[in-house]
Amino acid sequence: MVAKRKTDVGTLYKGSPGQWSWIAHRITGVAIILFLFAHVVDTAAVGWGPSAYNRVVAVYHNWFVRLLELGLVAAVLYHAINGVKIMVFDFWPGSTRHMKQLSIASTGIFLLSMLPVTWIMGKQILDLALGWHL
Repeated sequence: MVAKRKTDVGTLYKGSPGQWSWIAHRITGVAIILFLFAHVVDTAAVGWGPSAYNRVVAVYHNWFVRLLELGLVAAVLYHAINGVKIMVFDFWPGSTRHMKQLSIASTGIFLLSMLPVTWIMGKQILDLALGWHL
C-alpha cells in the first residue's frame, strides 16, 4: 500500500486556495485566447466588404453572445487580478505565508470589480433577452 503524501495544507490535490486559483487562472487564460482567435476571425470579415462584416458583427446583438461577453470581462478581470497575486508571490517569496489571505483579498477585489460591470452589461442583456428597459 502506498502512503499518501502530505503537504502543509493537507493531502495533495484536495482543493487548497492555491490549487483552485491555479485551475481558474488556466481556464480564464484559455477562454481569453479562444476569444482572441474568434475576434481575429470576425475582424477578418472586413476583407469581404462592409456587408459581410456587418452580418458577422450583427451576431453581437444577441443576448446570449452578450452574456458570453460578460463572461469574457469576468475572465479578463480574474486573470489580471490573479496574475498580480502571482507576481507578488514571485517577487516577495515570504508573502506565500499569507497565501490564504491574499487569495481571499484577490477574490474580493474581483467580486467588487464585477459588480458595476455586471450592472452595466446586465441591463443590456436583460433588455435584449426580455425587453426590460432598465
